[in-house]
Amino acid sequence: MDYQLCLLFLIVAFVYSTAGFGGGSSYMAIMALMGVNVYLMKSTALLCNIVVVTGGVINFYKQGYLPLKKALWLSIASVPMAFIGSYIPLKQHVFFLILGISLIISALLMFYRLLPIFNARDGVIEDQPRYKFSIAGGFIGGLSGMTGIGGGIFLSPLLKLAHFDTAKNIAGLSSFFILVNSISGILGQFSRKQINFDPMFTIPLLICVIIGGQIGTRLSAKKFSEKWVTIATAMLVLYAGTRLLIR
Repeated sequence: MDYQLCLLFLIVAFVYSTAGFGGGSSYMAIMALMGVNVYLMKSTALLCNIVVVTGGVINFYKQGYLPLKKALWLSIASVPMAFIGSYIPLKQHVFFLILGISLIISALLMFYRLLPIFNARDGVIEDQPRYKFSIAGGFIGGLSGMTGIGGGIFLSPLLKLAHFDTAKNIAGLSSFFILVNSISGILGQFSRKQINFDPMFTIPLLICVIIGGQIGTRLSAKKFSEKWVTIATAMLVLYAGTRLLIR
């Protein structure tokens, strides 16, 4: 096992978990740059998502930052779509094309989250038609199943811009969304017998993301400046996505 890979996964899990994310986009970016097998990449990223956000979901729920009704509205279409997305057979070049585009969009959203306009207001608009968010969740869930990315990096900015809930609740909702979609994606891979689990490769990474994720969920993002870490992560994801498309 590459110790650099373990360290990178631990750092990614720590940084992402403070915001309620699983880190799937960065896991996929790192493994894509290292030439890991496609099926092993998808299975490993989804498993890492699950172990990172499980602790986050429990923590957010205990602190009252997980509105379950809204979580169910967001997930009602995304869970079956994540299963279908993971069940769709994709040729390798098509998978890397979709992954490359997804990584680039993820990076741009990371940069956008740093802009002052994104954090200018933290209000909530009540009585919004929630079926629209269910439909959006379905699209993100399908993408999650196809690529191995949990989808929180796409969902969170959407909810923030729509003033769906407070920042803390959105973090809790994103954690729940990633968890259920990642489980659904794994089940889809399992049903197609495409799940790839290499104990020597995957278990050390799971241990690292458990440690990083548990530390991250217990710390408030306000206790440290994540600006430069977010920029570095976004640049890594952007580079990986661009390199995949060039290939």
